[in-house]
Amino acid sequence: MKRRVLGNTGEEISILGLGGIVINNMPQEESNRIVSEAVDRGVTYFDVAPDYDDAQERLGPALEPYREKVFLACKTERWDAEGCARELEESLRLLRTDRIDLYQFHGLCSHEDVEEVLGPGGAIETFEAARRDGKVRYLGFSSHTVEGAQEALARYEGWNSILFPVNFVCWRDGFGPQVVEDARNRGVARLALKSIARTKWPGRENRKYPKCWYEPFDDRDQAALAFRFTLSQDVTAAVTPGDPALFPMMLDLADDFHPITAEETARLHQMTKGLTPVFPEKG
Repeated sequence: MKRRVLGNTGEEISILGLGGIVINNMPQEESNRIVSEAVDRGVTYFDVAPDYDDAQERLGPALEPYREKVFLACKTERWDAEGCARELEESLRLLRTDRIDLYQFHGLCSHEDVEEVLGPGGAIETFEAARRDGKVRYLGFSSHTVEGAQEALARYEGWNSILFPVNFVCWRDGFGPQVVEDARNRGVARLALKSIARTKWPGRENRKYPKCWYEPFDDRDQAALAFRFTLSQDVTAAVTPGDPALFPMMLDLADDFHPITAEETARLHQMTKGLTPVFPEKG
């Protein structure tokens, strides 16, 4: 699998990252199998968070044999320094590691979020102390709003990465390009979410992919176009959708990645006419 350099860190990671939701609420043996297959196929980038149910508990033992070969990203939703410090220690314990390669604020989406994190007693104090102590190596954040992402980028110079939706249906409607450009201009690496999101499910019941809150492109040719569009933007890697049924297809798409053409992008426009993007969320 191809690798790309993560911004100015010098780290090379696989263009596809395994999101921890893929293995949450699974028997440990099945989690081990999926992680082992991912590593065998060249995945080096793994992303998890405390609020992914028991994903940390599953990923820790599954990743332990490969820990020195992979790039481990984790997140926190604790905005205060004290709470964040406790959550970091718990993540280190559950993930069976002495350091997290990329530690991220999970969902800086509003002015209030950014204000609390970066203000006095905010969790940025824990992030910086953990980096000094070697418990984390790089600092980042995720966001699902343009406003939150741009404010966080503008107010702190220590970011190494941003994790943000880079999805054709959203991009087509103007959501995403400005954040990617802003991050690039500031020297912050771009990691992509929601590469094969198609639209929102019509309802909560009877979803074909229970771990996806959005309807994904699951036709292989359509998913390939959407995925290749995302990786043809100025990003380092894309995180998999959460449903394990889609993971084998994503491995194949990553193996076969090549930049999208203008003609193929025009096909995407035709293919997505009338679709409602998953971001920005309304209501």
